[in-house]
Amino acid sequence: MSLALDEPKESDETFETDGYLFVVDKELSQQAGPMKVDMTYMGFTVQSGLVLGGGGCGGSCSSSSSCSC
Repeated sequence: MSLALDEPKESDETFETDGYLFVVDKELSQQAGPMKVDMTYMGFTVQSGLVLGGGGCGGSCSSSSSCSC
């Protein structure tokens, strides 16, 4: 998940925290469950309960971090 600038639409929920207004699609909000936005020295991080499918080819990976397709 990531953050982007956007204006609220009818299909969105809005949350205001510490002077920041967050806009989240209602369907995504239901799928993601509780979300946490944090600021680090590298920028914002977003955490949620949403399990995103990884890329790749569906091959196997070894403990040495090499994957085969």
